Amino acid sequence: MEEVATAAIRGLSQGSVYALLGLGFVIVYAGTGVVSFAQPVLMILGAYLASAIAVDAGIPFAVAVALAILGGALIGAALERLAMRPMVGEPVFAATMVTVGIFITLQVVAADLIGSGQRSVGDPWGLQKFDVGGVTVFHTDVAKLVIAATAVAGLSLFLKRTRSGLAMRATAFSQETALAQGVPVGRMFALSWALAGGLAAIAGVLVGTGGAGFDQSTSLLALKALPVIILGGLDSIRGAIAGGLLIGLAEAYTKAYQPEHAAWLGSNFDQVVPYIVMLLVLLVRPYGLFGTPEVRRV
Repeated sequence: MEEVATAAIRGLSQGSVYALLGLGFVIVYAGTGVVSFAQPVLMILGAYLASAIAVDAGIPFAVAVALAILGGALIGAALERLAMRPMVGEPVFAATMVTVGIFITLQVVAADLIGSGQRSVGDPWGLQKFDVGGVTVFHTDVAKLVIAATAVAGLSLFLKRTRSGLAMRATAFSQETALAQGVPVGRMFALSWALAGGLAAIAGVLVGTGGAGFDQSTSLLALKALPVIILGGLDSIRGAIAGGLLIGLAEAYTKAYQPEHAAWLGSNFDQVVPYIVMLLVLLVRPYGLFGTPEVRRV
């Protein structure tokens, strides 16, 4: 029983990071209709900013995280203005390919910044742990859950209680109607990218803390957000949250039990599980658990 609970905690903790990444995909898609493949590199740049500020400059961790989030948001807004704004009115596929180009370009930049070794954002929680009913809970897992939950709650309040949040929701619902009501749609596009950049930076910080740190290839972790948004629904915020947690649990339970009960599947099979889940969901529910079905006449 303790092993089941431990795997659940580890899965929810990792799933909360996937949820943050998935939320970035969903916010950009809902606001602009474009699937942004720039999220992985926004994550790694956020981790690098936090590392440079906290470790290299010696600034307190909390301040470094806040500055990294601000930096990620500014990078996201700049990308929208410089690379995506000229694509307004172009086919969605073309705009999506631009985000692939952004990913490749900034991945090279990030690789030059990070270098060939490992970097760390710091280790504010270390290996500290406590017991709950015989179950060992690490502080780092609790921190990931609390920080992710706080970010999601803040995003929810922003979207529901602020003028800019309401304008973003109106733009996501119908760009033409929003324009007719005087909503600055272009500004909402930039805000969508800024929020996605900030969320990616938070995820990068959570990935980069601890002894493992991060390197050039860590950005590939963010591609697991694709199964998350497919499972939850490409335009659903609650779907991104649910999808992230479910993918995290599936990965954790596979890692805990597959080597013992299905060793023939090979080592590191847990890395494949998110994509298997994605394929199964596409076969049964192409729009995800909470996605909005679209019916088109051909």
